[in-house]
Amino acid sequence: MTQNAQQVAGLLLAAGGGRRLGGRPKALLEHRGRPLVEFAVGVLRAAGCARVHVVLGAEAAAVRERAELGDCVLVENPGWADGMGSSLRAGLDSLTGTDAGAALVSLVDQPGIGAEAVGRVLAACTSRESLVSAAYDGVRGHPVLFGAAHWAGIAATATGDRGARAYLKAHEEAITLVECGDVAEPYDIDTAADLEHLE
Repeated sequence: MTQNAQQVAGLLLAAGGGRRLGGRPKALLEHRGRPLVEFAVGVLRAAGCARVHVVLGAEAAAVRERAELGDCVLVENPGWADGMGSSLRAGLDSLTGTDAGAALVSLVDQPGIGAEAVGRVLAACTSRESLVSAAYDGVRGHPVLFGAAHWAGIAATATGDRGARAYLKAHEEAITLVECGDVAEPYDIDTAADLEHLE
């Protein structure tokens, strides 16, 4: 599967309402002159994901209007306020039945993680059974890659803001960790103080 990046779909979770940012949706924060969601899609494409699904939630209509998301598949998650778990489920559901053999999941609010780190995680995918995670000084972080064989199990346990955490903990021995600390910074844009990371 490493030879065929088309089999790995990019899955960008961009539905959050930015509660700790005073209700500013993270997808619409500006970075390098464009909405953050557009930047994040560009990272997935540059890393080699030909198919990209973007999960939208808060102010989805405004995101569609302002961001150039071209040939992305846009997935609306009406339950986005329930947390990241519902967005992950919506995204995996949108990929079920496609030719994707794995989903590379990234978060819209981590602009310090660029195409080089994402590409490393992508390259470690070998089959529909793959579980791959970026690591920073040995600590698991994002992005993460889920082979299609795991999607149903992840969807069944993805609740609240935990996303795939419970599933990954239960399958820790199967995860391939890919060190990315030398090429990426895994900070989140969560609070007003974090906005200094945007350019």
